[in-house]
Amino acid sequence: MNRTDLRAMIVEEIGNIAPEVEAATLGDGEDLRKALDLDSMDIFNLVVALSLRLGIDIPDADAGQLVTLGGGAVYLERRLTGPALSG
Repeated sequence: MNRTDLRAMIVEEIGNIAPEVEAATLGDGEDLRKALDLDSMDIFNLVVALSLRLGIDIPDADAGQLVTLGGGAVYLERRLTGPALSG
């Protein structure tokens, strides 16, 4: 799975969590919390959804790496293809 696929997956999961927002129009560096008015519970739900969907562990300490589309895609790509990160 490449970064583009992972970015699309993040957008899809945001749509499942907050269907009223339009995440697909966001730039890769925009903070999801500010741009989409997501709260900490929304981010937590996003982390859980991505973890379950991809079958990987995403430690709570790493949740901050998933607050932008670009950063989230890079982080998930590393989790899927690289050596284990924190956790």
